[in-house]
Order: sequence, then C-alpha cells, then structure tokens
Amino acid sequence: MRTLFQVDVREIEAQASSFAPIALADMEGVRLMNRTDTKFMLPLHQLPHLLTALQPHYAWLEIDGNRLCTYETLYFDTDELRFYHDHRTRRLNRYKIRQRHYVQSNLTFTEVKLKNNKGRTIKTRIPNASRPGMGFDEASAAFLMQNTGYETAHLRPVLWVNYTRLTLVSQTTAERLTIDLDVRFRNGTQQRGYPQVVIAELKQDALKASEFLKLMKQYRLREGSLSKYCLGLISLDHTLKQNLFKPKLKQLHKLLADDAPVATPLYA
Repeated sequence: MRTLFQVDVREIEAQASSFAPIALADMEGVRLMNRTDTKFMLPLHQLPHLLTALQPHYAWLEIDGNRLCTYETLYFDTDELRFYHDHRTRRLNRYKIRQRHYVQSNLTFTEVKLKNNKGRTIKTRIPNASRPGMGFDEASAAFLMQNTGYETAHLRPVLWVNYTRLTLVSQTTAERLTIDLDVRFRNGTQQRGYPQVVIAELKQDALKASEFLKLMKQYRLREGSLSKYCLGLISLDHTLKQNLFKPKLKQLHKLLADDAPVATPLYA
C-alpha cells in the first residue's frame, strides 16, 4: 500500500483540474447546517480511483485558487471530558465545541455541533477574533453560553486536529462530500497521525441515494460513526474507556499498511 508520501499531492491536484470548480459563494444551497452525516474510512491508495469515478457527478470547491485546503481545529471539553463520554455512551443532544482556523481564507470561527435526539447534526458558528489557542473573544463566549449553556471558564482545550481537506459538491442533489487527508492529532504531550487513511464524510439534508454511497457499496466499505475528536482522544490516551469504538478501531488498523504505531512524545 502506498503511503501519503508516495501518493504525490500533485497527483491529487492534477485530478482536481478535471472537476468543474465551484466557489464558496455558490454553495449556499449545500451549507447544510442542519443535516445527516455519513462517515467512511478508506485507504489512501484508493483515493485516485474514487476521484476518477466521482468526477462526472461532482464539482470541486475552489478558494482563491486552492482546491486542497488546510484546517487547524482545537477542541474543548470539560475537566471530566463530558462531551467525549456523552459520545461514548451514545447520549443524544450532545455537543462538540471547537475553534477552527481556515488557513486559506485566514478566518477563525468558534463552532458548536449538536447531535440532537433525532440523530441530526446541527452546526452553528460565529467568527472569533483570534486564532485557536488564543482564547475566546467576548462574542464567542456569549455564543457558547447561549447555544450550550457552558461558560468558557468551564472549558479547556484538549485536542488539536489538523488535516488537508477537499470538498466536492453534487451537481444533481443537495449534498456535500468532504475528504480529509493526512489527519494529525496532538495534545500537550503526545502526537499521532494517520497518513495512510482518508476520512470521508457525506453531508445531506436527509439520507438518500448518492453516487458516493453507490461507490462505497462497490468498494464494500461500511459506514462508520467514529468522529475525529473521539479518534484523536483515544489515539493519544489509551486509558480512556472506548468499548463503543473498538469495532471502528479494528477497521482502522486493517487499513494501515503496518501495525499502527504508538503515539509519540510531542517534544521528543
């Protein structure tokens, strides 16, 4: 299996040029802030084949000439990791709180994701004056209190997640497909990356037929609900309870070229 370093980014960029472009301003119909999410993990070496098959059906998001965009995200939780354990126990009406910096557009948002009791994902956000890790501004603090009931004093930064994302938009239905490459996690002491794995997430207003889902069926890949936040935490801290995630971790390790390496010290 080829690794990220063997799959030249230029190969992916060359494929991008074969897709019709779509601008951020033209994506109003697929913002999908209230949606269903369907996630898949697949080996990186399948990505070029996947993109070739998707090309007739999707446009590729382009921002200031960039079709591969860098995301820097900092997740927050309580001292007891309430949000992680709510996910682990499948509690509905659960939150994720994060600050995300969109590198190409140089914008930072404070974002809240709510998984409601109907299984839908509702995302809200507000601009934040400073980049992740520099604190919440006054507007973000008020936004979090209004949307989650949490004061910023009761939240702490627990996980950085960095990756490169490409975004495809269906030319026929209201759906958006994000494909994340070179996903990397770090906390204050450990770091871990999964360069051999691609995380794809289909966002729709309701679960329906999709060219992407057809391909996943052909590839015999099954949907998985392991979030990047939870994956990052359990990758860096093996003492966390994680029984719910063991089947997805087993699937993940099968995608790796070799045995998954242990987390490494951040400042080695």
